[in-house]
Amino acid sequence: MIRRDFLARTLSVAVASLFTRNVFAQHSMHGMSGMSDMDDMPGMSSTHADNSHAAHATPKLAPETALPAGAPLAALRKLANESSEAGVFRATLVAQPVRRQLMPGRSTSLWLYGDAAQGPIVGPLIDVREGDTVEIRFVNRLPQPSTIHWHGLPVPPDQDGNPMSPVAPGASHVYRFTLPPGSAGTYWYHPHPHMMSAEQVFRGLAGPIVVRAADDPLAAFPERHLFFSDLKLASDASIAPNDMMDWMNGREGQFVLVNGARRPRIDVAQDERWRLWNGCNARYLSVSLGGEHTFTQVGTDGGLLDKPRDGLTELLLAPGERAEIIVRAGAQASAAILTAVTYDRRKMTMTEGKSLPADPAKPLADVRFVPGSPGGAARAVPPTLRPIAPLLPGTDNAADKAPQKSVVFTEAMDMTAMHRPGASMSALPPGMQFLINGASFDPSRVALTSRRGEVEVWSIENRTDMDHPFHLHGTQFQVIGRERGGASTREPFLAWRDTVNVQPGETVRIATVQRDAGDRMFHCHILEHEDLGMMATLKVV
Repeated sequence: MIRRDFLARTLSVAVASLFTRNVFAQHSMHGMSGMSDMDDMPGMSSTHADNSHAAHATPKLAPETALPAGAPLAALRKLANESSEAGVFRATLVAQPVRRQLMPGRSTSLWLYGDAAQGPIVGPLIDVREGDTVEIRFVNRLPQPSTIHWHGLPVPPDQDGNPMSPVAPGASHVYRFTLPPGSAGTYWYHPHPHMMSAEQVFRGLAGPIVVRAADDPLAAFPERHLFFSDLKLASDASIAPNDMMDWMNGREGQFVLVNGARRPRIDVAQDERWRLWNGCNARYLSVSLGGEHTFTQVGTDGGLLDKPRDGLTELLLAPGERAEIIVRAGAQASAAILTAVTYDRRKMTMTEGKSLPADPAKPLADVRFVPGSPGGAARAVPPTLRPIAPLLPGTDNAADKAPQKSVVFTEAMDMTAMHRPGASMSALPPGMQFLINGASFDPSRVALTSRRGEVEVWSIENRTDMDHPFHLHGTQFQVIGRERGGASTREPFLAWRDTVNVQPGETVRIATVQRDAGDRMFHCHILEHEDLGMMATLKVV
């Protein structure tokens, strides 16, 4: 088994065990109450608050039944196009503190995009087409610097919301880019300021993007959007800050939301196309409708597959990943629970070589199949959805002849520093590092250099004890194959991706090409790990 690199190996087993029990006790108490009355004040946030405030009582989280459930799935808000010019999408997107009543009788201070006084707390849907010129004025009314990263979109480096280009509180910035042919797909946007991305997303800053093609072979299917996020609320309805285990494993709230609501109801009267987003900080979602209800996968991060994948009962979405599926209404009325089934991502403990048990299955939505509506006849999915040309020729040694890049994920845990009094109350916990190629992120350092237009093969190796989702900015890539335990397997289907999960001891090989010169980011998409250093800069020349 792969082990984390424990820097303080002289720490006694007794002390380590005691610390482990204390951390688990803290985690079971579900962390700190957020600063419910101070979150809207400029310069204040739960993560960056004075530690004397954070040292107060630690009430439990609200119970999982504290948010109402069972309402019909809400349609996403849409960002209004302010342009009347054909082929131009022009809009204003404001990030701001907003108070909303999520728990009955109590308000929660969230950070949201757009006019979010009503409707889903997910950021508004940006619905655009291939060939559109997009111009979005971002207004930052947060108490922190922020950016907007257009996750997965092929935008110029200086328009991609890199952490080196923050927008100060009270300032604004205009992002401009044109969506090229072939870019149709399911994307999303979220903040990307270094050491603040995790907090800004778990407070509510994330939203969906759909880029449409003129010749979409699935345009006849009714479309449904499911944006998954999770929320960690204290019993007073405030957003709880991260505790030590949140930083170590990535934050998972007790509430998993679909379009901003807990366990909504979905009525399926005819065959539908579902777009799925995993917008969680760290939660893996192995989505299923149960063994009785199969579905067809038709798309990934970068749009449609070349051929559909029929008969699926589960589909794993790592944090940041998206998918498109066809859900059939069937011939008879029936019911199912859309569920995140058990997936063991090997969450760490404070004891070397030990892992937490896998989380139990979690219901996401209740689905009722009510076939027979007008126009609800079954629709055929074409056997070929779109042509996808492999980036590398099909010869056995083509990947070995291409320029190579190596990315290695590692961890370093200094137990002595983590055990110091007050360590668990720090804004960023001491003694905990998540590294790429042996280094923590430094915005002034270039980790890798690529040539524009040159197809490369990247090997992403995970030498840690837990899963890490790898995300590359600025381009889609094709997964070639995987190696684990000495066994190599080729990827069974051809697809465009921008995020791929890498299991412990696994090496994933991808083929990719950058089209624009400039600085790009690559990182783990567990946002707490990204903030703690598991990110690096690619310079494209």
